[in-house]
Amino acid sequence: MSRTSTHRGRRGAALAAALLVLVTLPAASTADGPGAAHRDRAPADNAPGRTAAETVPGRAPADNVILLIGDGMGDAEITAARDYSVGAAGQLALDTLATTGRRTTFSVDERGRPVYVTDSAAGATAWATGRRTVNGRVSKTPGTNRPLPTLLEKARRHGYATGSVTTASVADATPAALTAHVTDRSCKGPADMAECPADTRAAGGAGSVVEQTVAARPDVLLGGGADHFAQTVADGPYRGRTVLEQARAAGYQVVRDRAELTAARTDRPVLGLFAPDYLPVEWSGTPAAPGGTAPQRCAVHNPARPAGTPTLAESTRAALGQLTARRDRATGKGFFLQVEGASIDDRAHEADPCGQIGETVAFDRAVAVALAYAGHHPRTLVIVTADHGHATQILPEDARPAGLSSTLVTDEGGRMLLGYATAGSGGTQEHTGVTVPVAARGPLAHRVLGLRENTELFGTVCAALGLR
Repeated sequence: MSRTSTHRGRRGAALAAALLVLVTLPAASTADGPGAAHRDRAPADNAPGRTAAETVPGRAPADNVILLIGDGMGDAEITAARDYSVGAAGQLALDTLATTGRRTTFSVDERGRPVYVTDSAAGATAWATGRRTVNGRVSKTPGTNRPLPTLLEKARRHGYATGSVTTASVADATPAALTAHVTDRSCKGPADMAECPADTRAAGGAGSVVEQTVAARPDVLLGGGADHFAQTVADGPYRGRTVLEQARAAGYQVVRDRAELTAARTDRPVLGLFAPDYLPVEWSGTPAAPGGTAPQRCAVHNPARPAGTPTLAESTRAALGQLTARRDRATGKGFFLQVEGASIDDRAHEADPCGQIGETVAFDRAVAVALAYAGHHPRTLVIVTADHGHATQILPEDARPAGLSSTLVTDEGGRMLLGYATAGSGGTQEHTGVTVPVAARGPLAHRVLGLRENTELFGTVCAALGLR
């Protein structure tokens, strides 16, 4: 999940084999190299039978929606990952989506005037609620600071299963926009409420992000954030108990690693807490530096990442299995799932090209899983987009940029110079205010065509699932 200059904080029965057959997703090795992002292939956009069921009277166009967010994944970040991992003429899984458009990303101030560079809280609020808000605020209005209904809340109210998967804390801004309403994104746990006095339980508010998220009760919630759930509730019926105890009292089974996730039951909601805060990134390398770095290859296995940590693709596959098992067979209603690749942004803030590219490749593998699922379940709308652009620039090999830079030796043997130059003195790299790509496949995919506001994604998901 992204940060701005004012928000720098770093952030039992086994799953039956029959369910895995039901989901019909091909397995992926955790030891896959960069080019393995594309083994979960789906049919092309023009495959027959894609829209035949969309006109059934009284039925929503889609049974399921999978919304995939690459945090900070602008065009340059996508291009860098493509060039490095599959070659300049190659294709990522997200490149196979032929229905594409552009989305604006600006936020607003308290009076509703445009602020041209968003943070992830305001960016996620835009598609989660259909309304723009101020940077740092989560699913509440500018000015009046009132809660806004979210896609997840509406989907749950209409009888859909719901889920959220991220590589950040599940309390971070992008997942929080679906399940919580706080004045400031920093108010993740009961001990973090300094910036949200009106949101505290003592003041009559709904509490911190994690308290509200447990109350929102998504069926599947996977990511990091164990430290936020370890905090003690200050007021209300769970006063003196941890948020994790609150979650267990609400029926959640808590899983901590890949094996426990695989063994999770499908008759109870699942809370996956795979790290204290952010999950460790998949790739590592030398960060960009003044004057550049020696040409380097990225290490595709980060030694700091615990062996049992599920990849984003694995978490996405597990979430799809869990949500498919909850499908309402009487009404045909399936699920709404959001998947976030959070550390594309986090690593770009730190001018860490290998970390950033590795997280983009990991996100692309999750896209491939979603597309493969949609290939077997054609009444599934898949949307891929970003919340904002970032600082990455792909420069001529002989350039001498003024900021930080690094030279990477790509899989096809070329040399790629990446520059980062949006940071102030001693600070981290900043977001950019560019439009971002959006692509879709499935029922109502045509609604992403053209240049439109990112708030319109809210209407697209609502229309696809028949949410009012």
